[in-house]
Amino acid sequence: MAEDLMSVCFCVSPGSNGRDVAEPDARRVQMARRVTAAWLRYCGLPDLVDDATLIVSELVTNAVVHGSGSQVTLTLAVRDGFLDLAVHDETPGDFTVQNVGSDAERGRGLFLVGHLAGAHGGGWGTRDEGATIWCRLALAGTCQ
Repeated sequence: MAEDLMSVCFCVSPGSNGRDVAEPDARRVQMARRVTAAWLRYCGLPDLVDDATLIVSELVTNAVVHGSGSQVTLTLAVRDGFLDLAVHDETPGDFTVQNVGSDAERGRGLFLVGHLAGAHGGGWGTRDEGATIWCRLALAGTCQ
C-alpha cells in the first residue's frame, strides 16, 4: 500500500499554561480541523472525517493550551492500513487521561481521543519525551 503524508506547521502564542486560548490560536485549531477534513476527503476517507477532526481538535488544543513553544506541527499519514495523526508542540511533558467530575468544563480531551482511537481499532501515545502526541485509527479503505 502506498503511503500518503501531509504536514502543516503553524505559529501559536507561546506560554498559555492552561489559560484560555487566544482568538488567533483558536482559529489555528479551526484551521487544523478544516485541513484534516479536506485531506481525508481527498484521500477517499470521508467516513473518518468526524472522528479524526475531533481528535485533531483535542490534540491541537492541548498543544496550544499546555505547550510553551511558538509553533505546532500537525502530521497526517495513511500507511499500513492506518491513519496516523500526530501533533508536535516543542514542549516535552506527560500526558494522562484525567478523571473529571460530571460538571467539569475541561479535562476530557484525552479520554475522548482514547475512546475514539479504540473504537477504530487503534490507540494513542507520546514520543519525543512527550513533545509529540499521536493517535492511530485503523482504516476500512486506503488512500487513493
